Amino acid sequence: MATAFLSGCSSSSKKEEEVHTSIEKDYIIRESSDNARPLWVIDLSEWVREQKDQETYRFFVKETSPKVDRESACDLAKADIRADIASEIATYVEKSLGSSKEGAASIDPNNPDTRPLREFIEITLAEKTKALIHGAAVMKTYWEKRQFLQSKGAKRDYVGYTCATLIRMEKDRLKQAVDEAANHVINKVDDPATKENVKKALQDVSVNFDKAKQGL
Repeated sequence: MATAFLSGCSSSSKKEEEVHTSIEKDYIIRESSDNARPLWVIDLSEWVREQKDQETYRFFVKETSPKVDRESACDLAKADIRADIASEIATYVEKSLGSSKEGAASIDPNNPDTRPLREFIEITLAEKTKALIHGAAVMKTYWEKRQFLQSKGAKRDYVGYTCATLIRMEKDRLKQAVDEAANHVINKVDDPATKENVKKALQDVSVNFDKAKQGL
C-alpha cells in the first residue's frame, strides 16, 4: 500500500476510500508508510486499469494480519504472496482437470487406482508449483502500526503491525508456470490411457488461466 498516488486517483477511487474510512474500526493507526491507504490495497483491479503495463504483467497483493513488528509483517507478506500465486495456479489446474470429461474420469474418487494422482493434486501440487514462481518482483509495500483497543471492540489492548505487498509477474512467465504445474500432474500418471486423458484435459490450461484472470 505504499505510494503517494492520491493526486492521480479517479473520483471513483476517492469515493471508495471514503467508504472504507467511514467503517468503524477496532484500532487506531499510530504510524504508516504513507498518509493514506493506497489504491492498490483498497481495489487492485481499479489500480491495474491505470497501469500502462497491464498487458505485460499480472499483479498480486497480500496484506498480513497484525504481527509483533514491522519487519516480520513485511517479510511474511512477501513470502505468503508467492505461496498464494502457487495455490491459485494449483487450484485452477485441479478445477480444469475435474471439470473436463477426460479429466474427471482420470481423478474419479470412486476409483482406488486414481488415489495417488488425487493425493498429489490435493496435497503436493501447490508446494511443487511454488518453486515455479520466478520473476515475481516486489513493486511496493505499505505498512501500518495499529493500536487495538478494547474500548473500540478489540478482544484486548495491543499494538500490531500489518504490511501489504504488491508483486508483479510477467504474464508469459505466469503462463509458463501454469504449464509446468500441469506437466507435474501429467508426469504423475503412469497408465498410458489415463495420461492421455489428463493431457487432453489440461492442453489449454495456461491460456484459459490467463483468460479467466482477465474476466474473458
